[in-house]
Amino acid sequence: MTTVATGHPASAATSDGKRVGPLLRAWRERRRVSQLELALRADSSARHISFIETGRSRPSEEMVLRLAEHLDVPVRERNSLLLAAGYAPHYPETPLDSPTLDALRQGMERLIQGYEPYPALVVDAVYNVVAANRGIMMLLEGVPESLLEPPLNAMRLTLHPEGLAPRIRNLREWRGHLLAQMERQIALHRSEPLRALYEEVAAYPVREAEHEHEPADPVPHFALPMQVEHEGRTLSFISSISTFNTPMDVTVAELAIETFLPADPATVKYLQSLLP
Repeated sequence: MTTVATGHPASAATSDGKRVGPLLRAWRERRRVSQLELALRADSSARHISFIETGRSRPSEEMVLRLAEHLDVPVRERNSLLLAAGYAPHYPETPLDSPTLDALRQGMERLIQGYEPYPALVVDAVYNVVAANRGIMMLLEGVPESLLEPPLNAMRLTLHPEGLAPRIRNLREWRGHLLAQMERQIALHRSEPLRALYEEVAAYPVREAEHEHEPADPVPHFALPMQVEHEGRTLSFISSISTFNTPMDVTVAELAIETFLPADPATVKYLQSLLP
């Protein structure tokens, strides 16, 4: 990743020719918000919103940012909107290894280490693993070295037929959950690298496992668990994903911390004995 330059020549459209009006209209329609509703949220008028979308009026930089905020546009895409309107990007994209993010990296590492013995990791916008604790590395024991070469990718490690996939007892359910999650993110972020990753992992063959014919786990769960084999035991986890509130940097905005909460007492007891 590279830092976004602060000095950028003004232009009426992005490098691919897209103008700010149609882009804003696409985001508004994606959010299923009317021009009137958006105008009320942004302290404007439906007429002005219409003029912006049709190109009859050029929005100010402040208006672009205000509309983007009320439409919950991702930070990276807010920069794209500004460029399309002829303004410089507002949000920097700082490399994660930059000294200015030292405190952030150290904080994330302390957080996921403090979550041990339960698994936790940090991923970027395309699920590359930024940091992982001992609980995650325990689950990856036995995975071929070829899949563990940097950059580690959480989706690839989970769904690859030589990764965790053969060990996941409810693979079809968990795979469906992960693919649906990626589809939602693709619709939100319009990321070509993420789409390429989705097409790769969705094409992985799904082997029919004997245990998938067994009766479903009778223990009720409040969310879909990932049930994974480890050393002859079935461990059950509920996944939770956290992101940063009001990020002001593209890199930070695209980081996610995923933690795996044990879904049954047996998993708690086993992990506590394994990683004291």
